[in-house]
Amino acid sequence: MARKCYITGLGTTTGNNRPHSLTASKRKWKANLQKVRIIDENGRIKKVYVSTRAMRSGLVKRA
Repeated sequence: MARKCYITGLGTTTGNNRPHSLTASKRKWKANLQKVRIIDENGRIKKVYVSTRAMRSGLVKRA
């Protein structure tokens, strides 16, 4: 399973490392995901990965 935010869909972003010599090598930025228990739309409790930004902004109802 790919690690993506259950609420926002936020996942891993790719790009390049750029040192002073400007040579490019691939790198990844991983989202800050936490495994939390939430109450979904149907009122059931689920354990899912949620980004900390979604938790801070109040998009998640914790169980």
